[in-house]
Amino acid sequence: MKKTAVPSVLGQISPDVFMRQYWQKKPLLIRQAVPDMKPLLSRQALLALAAQPEVESRLVTGDIKTSAWTFRHGPFKPRSLPPFSRSHWTLLVQGVDLHDAQVAALRDRFRFVPDARLDDVMISYATNGGGVGPHFDSYDVFLLQAHGQRRWRISPQKDLRLREDVPLKILKAFKPTETFVLEAGDMLYLPPHYAHEGVAVGECMTYSIGFKAESPESLARELLTRLADMEPEASSALYKDPRQAAATHPALIPLGLQSFALEAVQKAIKRQSDVRCALGEFLSEPKSDVWFEAQPAPDQSGAVRLDDKSKMLYDQDFVFMNGESWRCQGADARCLRRLADKRALDEYQIAKASDEVRHLLVSWLEAGWIHPSE
Repeated sequence: MKKTAVPSVLGQISPDVFMRQYWQKKPLLIRQAVPDMKPLLSRQALLALAAQPEVESRLVTGDIKTSAWTFRHGPFKPRSLPPFSRSHWTLLVQGVDLHDAQVAALRDRFRFVPDARLDDVMISYATNGGGVGPHFDSYDVFLLQAHGQRRWRISPQKDLRLREDVPLKILKAFKPTETFVLEAGDMLYLPPHYAHEGVAVGECMTYSIGFKAESPESLARELLTRLADMEPEASSALYKDPRQAAATHPALIPLGLQSFALEAVQKAIKRQSDVRCALGEFLSEPKSDVWFEAQPAPDQSGAVRLDDKSKMLYDQDFVFMNGESWRCQGADARCLRRLADKRALDEYQIAKASDEVRHLLVSWLEAGWIHPSE
């Protein structure tokens, strides 16, 4: 049976055109990106998520006119939130795609962007006038209106100085150049560092599909740490200085030790396959608050699908799943890459897989990383 194509969220623009002309370049407003959009979670269901300690949530109250901003981290019991009749407050719930299958399915409609860039789906619930103030993000974001209206003001301004008198990262001098009011189903794409302010017009819900971008400093720090752990055994080539003269400046670091350290780092990053392996493990590693439920050993003979929380990637040598890596080639690589791309394998594809792949799938089933599917 032929699978029905998933409707685009880009309107009349193709993914190729979007990535070429808009991605990381300029904003794009798409009216009715999701026609007949309805909230995928009710207000009560969202509040129930915000009450769970394993779910990241934040509460922002304030008004740009009065500058009376407050900020609190969850979890929040329903009674600890302001009444719905009160204006100017916002509840932000992070990673909702990890807890709700419908939100995960919405997230997967944005896979024209590589999975390695995906962060998560955040849902913002706001009462009239609610918002988090004018700010900028360091990542790409699609702002999909799910319920009600939100007024967005945006600006390409280069002045990104922040105020120091409020507990939020609010721009010191916001100068909007465009204004849009989004209805349910409308979506606004913003590249990194594009200044914006969203204010609820009545009660509203907005879904933010975010795509992270690592800084060179944080990525280098992460990869060097992982490369050090990858060393198969301790090297016997210890630092030696048999010609070291008696120190007249004992606190001075010897030039020989500096050269030894530099060579050690250069040697580590020369192992390109190790660097790629470390990168894939890092990019596929779930967030610290993500947990999988172990399952009894299954009868692994039918189709399988990835758990919504699983992160599966691959490169030319490795397959990565939830922070772990496997080197594979040939038919095994094609099978596992298909699982990563399609997030599912059917019974016929599994039947053709090698014993090694089937054993691996069984271990993933037991770990709760994949599940049987119809």
